[in-house]
Amino acid sequence: MCAACGRIRERPGGEVCEHCGAATADGAAADGASGDEDDAAQDGGTGTRGTPQRRAPLPRDRDEEGRARSARPRDGLGRPLPYGSPGVARQPEGVVRTPAQSLTEAQRLLDDGMPFHAHEVLEDAWKAAPEAERELWRGLAQLAVGLTHAARGNAVGGTALLDRGTSALAPYADAAPYGIDVAGLLAWSRELTGRLTGSGAVPAAETAPRLRTTGDTTENRPTA
Repeated sequence: MCAACGRIRERPGGEVCEHCGAATADGAAADGASGDEDDAAQDGGTGTRGTPQRRAPLPRDRDEEGRARSARPRDGLGRPLPYGSPGVARQPEGVVRTPAQSLTEAQRLLDDGMPFHAHEVLEDAWKAAPEAERELWRGLAQLAVGLTHAARGNAVGGTALLDRGTSALAPYADAAPYGIDVAGLLAWSRELTGRLTGSGAVPAAETAPRLRTTGDTTENRPTA
């Protein structure tokens, strides 16, 4: 499980989480996979037979339906907080929405400066989408995660996820469904990527893109 976003890793051996771009070291810590240092300190550096001992993995947090999901509270950008801290409620997982509902809810969250939470909505849409649209929704979710990293000041993670989202969305530029402004999103992603090198955190709400062109003439452009 990834400590940064709480999702189950699809490729545990990869360098970063496929969902949020966090390094795999965070995921190992979240699973309680390594407790060698604490055990070594208690045993004087070795176990009873003179070999390092490993602590048994801690039980994973699970949601109401029994699925593995981190229960740690998170801030408005999805960063884990200590257990018991006040946090921002995450989006419920596995909600079935129409494409229009998914886009409306994701846009609301983006406008409120919560791209991590918008990515959770878009990820549900990706998982429920027909095969022909899966990369479209996956690309939208990756752009939301890219903005999340950019708002956290993580230029490397932001660039990586924005690039992946751009690649996933590009094939839909000529025939985007549901009024999704794919061309505008591609331009927004490339411009934001160009701004991230050597820059600090960007303001999430002010930098949020517009997902659709229908009924909305707001320009898809990151603010300075």
